[in-house]
Amino acid sequence: MDLQDSWEKALKYTEIVRGRIKPLQTFEATTLPYIFLAESKVNLGDTVVRKGEVIVEKPSIILPNYLPKFEGFEFDQNMSTGENSLITFLLVRGIRFPSFKYNNKIESLDIKEERIKKVVEQYLHELQNKEDVSTGLLTGPEDVWQFSILILICHQILRQTDGDIRRLLDEYRKGES
Repeated sequence: MDLQDSWEKALKYTEIVRGRIKPLQTFEATTLPYIFLAESKVNLGDTVVRKGEVIVEKPSIILPNYLPKFEGFEFDQNMSTGENSLITFLLVRGIRFPSFKYNNKIESLDIKEERIKKVVEQYLHELQNKEDVSTGLLTGPEDVWQFSILILICHQILRQTDGDIRRLLDEYRKGES
């Protein structure tokens, strides 16, 4: 499957069941834990559970505007494309990520012998009981999980833009005093 088909599939089928409630950090690294659920293609009726986190941080080198650095997303292994091709693909479609380093770390990959709807309910209940405001819960196709995670990150960035502007102005005003 090429990048365009993969992207369209992720856009069509990714559902953010529960976004991160806690805002992203404006001036320091943010860890975005997630639980990604997908219907198994091997054992119909089972659910693939991918738990991980994306660490969003300023890179150690200064990058040009809208030139993010993606690590740990396995685009080159699963979709036979390099990071530069991915960034160009996104830019051509008007999708711009801030110039940060997005480091995906997969903690676990499991199979639940239950239908995805039931597994979603279980994780929603678990996150609510733990009062976890940091973890995102999403569903999507297993073969384009990388794009689904990028969609979650975009969702978080968009939700926070207004708050970031306020925080930047507050920091600026503190510096003037």
